Amino acid sequence: MSNVFVSKHPILKQKISELRRASNTPRQVRELTDTIGRLLMYEATLTLPLAATTQEQSPVGSYEGQKIAIRQALIPILRSGLSLLNAASDLLHDAEIRHLGLFREESTLQPVEYYNKLPRQCNVDECIVLDPMIATGGTAEAAIEILQGWGVPKIKFVAVCVSRQGIEMLAKKFPEVEFYVAVVDEVLDKRGFV
Repeated sequence: MSNVFVSKHPILKQKISELRRASNTPRQVRELTDTIGRLLMYEATLTLPLAATTQEQSPVGSYEGQKIAIRQALIPILRSGLSLLNAASDLLHDAEIRHLGLFREESTLQPVEYYNKLPRQCNVDECIVLDPMIATGGTAEAAIEILQGWGVPKIKFVAVCVSRQGIEMLAKKFPEVEFYVAVVDEVLDKRGFV
């Protein structure tokens, strides 16, 4: 799975351990998810290309400015993906924000699309999909297929917790997509949850 990047950052590992506590309040879950999202976004953006802008002046001399050289869109999967949006948009404040609404039908475990407001023409070079959980991988698969059908050249996927079964299926089916994850759980329960 050369396209799956599981973070080895010790702070992230500690935050995952804290996030798993059954006693967490909703506020604690939101704060921990935001912190984990920031660490994952740092890793997902390490290879972004830069372009020179203009000569600028600092207090001690001149320098050449730089900016991200590609157009990006952040794609939170409604509603849970919104928990990662602040972290992502704080780092990529010039990125467009587009939403996809997908949910997993509980009896069949199949994804159902209920919201899609992507523009008719793809106008970005890269999409970063935000969804904190990948269980069976069906919702992630549907989101990637929607974005590929839209014509986006590059897709990255940021998730907090994934199942081994789900991420292996996705990595094999979409070798061109990069997956940035905090933790891989070994098993799904009988309801398809990690």
